[in-house]
Amino acid sequence: QVQLVESGGDLVQAGGSLRLSCAASGTFFSINAMGWYRQAPGKQREYVATITTGGSTNYLDSVKGRFTISRDNAKNTVYLQMNNLKPEDTAVYYCNARVVGRRGVNDAWGQGTQVTVSS
Repeated sequence: QVQLVESGGDLVQAGGSLRLSCAASGTFFSINAMGWYRQAPGKQREYVATITTGGSTNYLDSVKGRFTISRDNAKNTVYLQMNNLKPEDTAVYYCNARVVGRRGVNDAWGQGTQVTVSS
């Protein structure tokens, strides 16, 4: 059983910054890729950024140059530094981890953290 706990969501003005954190805990062998997704009101959940164990990253085009994903493998934690935030970044942000356990590889999700950007 794996638990992902996110933190760092808040209300900020456009142009501001936030740093999201997500820590994984529980029983597992290892964690492969980790990532962030978001879901705005009335919209489907969308991919924001992912990072592999080795540090390779990918980003949604609209956040490139503004968001940076990183991870601390020793702490099983992934971060999302968000700069120059825009109102369209407003959403619930969810952490995702591809976890290797006794039953194979499974996706784990956090409960979400709200990010609201005011104009």
